[in-house]
Amino acid sequence: MSKTLIRGAKVLGGEPQDVLIDGTTIAEVGSGLSAEGAEVVEADGKVLLPGLVDLHTHLREPGREDSETVLTGTRAAASGGYTNVFAMANTFPVADTAGVVEQVWRLGQESGYCDVQPIGAVTVGLEGAKLAELGAMHESAAGVTVFSDDGKCVHDAVIMRRALEYVKAFNGVVAQHAQEPRLTEGAQMNEGVVSAELGLGGWPAVAEESIIARDVLLAEHVGSRVHICHLSTAGSVEIVRWAKSRGIDVTAEVTPHHLLLTDELVRSYNPVYKVNPPLRTERDVLALREALADGTIDIVATDHAPHPHEDKDCEWAAAAMGMVGLETALSVVQETMVDTGLLDWAGVADRMSVKPAQIGQATGHGRPVSAGEPANLTLVDAAYRGQVDPAGFASRSRNTPYEGRELPGRVTHTWLRGKATLVDGKLT
Repeated sequence: MSKTLIRGAKVLGGEPQDVLIDGTTIAEVGSGLSAEGAEVVEADGKVLLPGLVDLHTHLREPGREDSETVLTGTRAAASGGYTNVFAMANTFPVADTAGVVEQVWRLGQESGYCDVQPIGAVTVGLEGAKLAELGAMHESAAGVTVFSDDGKCVHDAVIMRRALEYVKAFNGVVAQHAQEPRLTEGAQMNEGVVSAELGLGGWPAVAEESIIARDVLLAEHVGSRVHICHLSTAGSVEIVRWAKSRGIDVTAEVTPHHLLLTDELVRSYNPVYKVNPPLRTERDVLALREALADGTIDIVATDHAPHPHEDKDCEWAAAAMGMVGLETALSVVQETMVDTGLLDWAGVADRMSVKPAQIGQATGHGRPVSAGEPANLTLVDAAYRGQVDPAGFASRSRNTPYEGRELPGRVTHTWLRGKATLVDGKLT
């Protein structure tokens, strides 16, 4: 079995140490380590983190392989430092049966770049009318524990209650896309000053906040777990904070783009900034950063949403919603949270590896960088700073809002159970 010696890495941003990988496992962490025949990686003070875990990725396969495939998506994940991703159910066909989730799971196994855990649909066809085969998907080879109709809201309170009751039996979680559909008909961007000036249909904050308020109360009533996808408003933060103060079992995620970008960018009418939920105000951005820092928001999730060129290179109203994010997420978090002093690198590991793995029950991921643990690791050159060039992305799609923007940090190495998937910034 192969050995790798990572020399002089700042584990979780601390003092430089050596880390010895033996086969699939971390064998030793300490100073002055040596190992005969080991491949040596000179970290030179780079930051070593547990492999990142994304609880919210769109891999598009089956059905939209023109946007992304499991293979290209997991290559993008490895490039961004991820060793585990959860694939959303809004594929074609929808991942609402054991057969479809097993297909996605097996494709992930074959890729070899990243573990893939399928997310099962809550309702048949994402139509919101009838519960999908939640139990069968959980009992399948994929072992689904997270269920979501993401892209659509489970807007019927009775259906949502039934889903929460059902997943409670195996400690599953329902991940809600919080969007009251009646309040967002024709919505194109955040409802506010900018939407009024541009004459674009508004997506009001209350459309998100009202669903979150309802669902945390349902979770309390049922005694089940609910997870809030891509939380985006200051009001939503306050609702989740209140719910947690009552002991309700709620977790929440924020995307990198909602930590950095605001609705002012929509003035360009560039569809690359069109996303659901929409980019919000500077006040919301600051509230989201503070909530991620204090733990009200539990995790960062990318909502990686690839689209082919023709779905974005068109007029605003016709453009698809979504942004790719796997290959830039860590850089944006460094820019908004680490370099601002809101989080240290241990905090980043907690929000981008440890807690998402716990929420999704990702076995072997989000573990401490210590002897005896699986060697799922990410090495980051935090001193690096450079412009984002989507031409170099591993993703099949290029719809990034950061093209040409200078961001800090660069993932140089990723290991999945001791196997290097990324070396010196290049996929193996």
